[in-house]
Amino acid sequence: MKKVLITGITGQDGSYLADFLLKKEYRIFGMIRRNSTENLIRIEHIRDRIELVQADLLDQMSIMKLIREIQPDEIYNLAAQSFVPTSWDQPLYTGEATAFGVTRMLEAMRYEKLDSKFYQASSSEMFGKVCEMPQTEDTPFYPRSPYGVAKVYGHFITVNYRESYNLFATSGILFNHESPRRGKEFVTRKITNAAARIKFGLQDVLELGNLDAKRDWGFAGDYVRMMWLMLQQDQPDDYVIGTGIAHSVREFAVHAFEAAGFEIRWEGSGLDEIGIDRATGKTLVRVSEKFFRPAEVNHLLANPAKAREKLNWEPSVSFEELVHMMAESDIEHYRR
Repeated sequence: MKKVLITGITGQDGSYLADFLLKKEYRIFGMIRRNSTENLIRIEHIRDRIELVQADLLDQMSIMKLIREIQPDEIYNLAAQSFVPTSWDQPLYTGEATAFGVTRMLEAMRYEKLDSKFYQASSSEMFGKVCEMPQTEDTPFYPRSPYGVAKVYGHFITVNYRESYNLFATSGILFNHESPRRGKEFVTRKITNAAARIKFGLQDVLELGNLDAKRDWGFAGDYVRMMWLMLQQDQPDDYVIGTGIAHSVREFAVHAFEAAGFEIRWEGSGLDEIGIDRATGKTLVRVSEKFFRPAEVNHLLANPAKAREKLNWEPSVSFEELVHMMAESDIEHYRR
């Protein structure tokens, strides 16, 4: 039975990856930080089938001790301070966890002379102010947030350790991937949760920032399969992962409210733009300046040709199916 260490196992990606690897009959160790309260809601359904172990990406010795004891065959480094707006408020912590935490993991592997395979969760936010459309593995990075900058460091330190110490270390440059397990602070889940709450009279209106921002959105359950495929290759490499189709925040809102039984009509422009329900005239969506980023990332679009060719990977859930899946999950929650 192969042993795997997953950092960030309590998050969206970590929980889906654990589900996937259990079907592959892995022995799963999930790394969590010591907290006075535990947030295990995403892994409650598999809690008795995995082993939770304590360590912290900010503490080198705890990581080294953990890796020495487990001797994992595969390591998936999914833990990070992953919310872009928070990275503006906590740039130093974001750097420590999202950037230097990667170095601590790789340094532990090197020091312990492990023959493990390592996966680093890179991000499309590294492209930021994009230099070409769509983005490939060779597109230059131009991050537009402390989070994006930290992810660039994590990406290149992974490449550096691979080339310097001959580690099997890979990076998946994942474009936006969502699910019903997405945190409510992220714009996609914020939208589907609000649509459900408005449907049941628990909320009056949804406030959003840049409605025209476009992202390449896919289903997280599809993307964790790709992570595993990357570590099954003979040679480590980096891959852009996305659907190859971009949609705007505005489109996401339209489909989410559609799932909740509303049809949006847009009026006005800029900060005065509102989304109105065609049937009742009720304002469903309002633009608010406070939700705009200090430096906007307007359009991210993946070219996943390399992953399709070398990993034989294709997404199975469409954009419309994804939005409806998330909205229907939130609607069912509030219905109960």
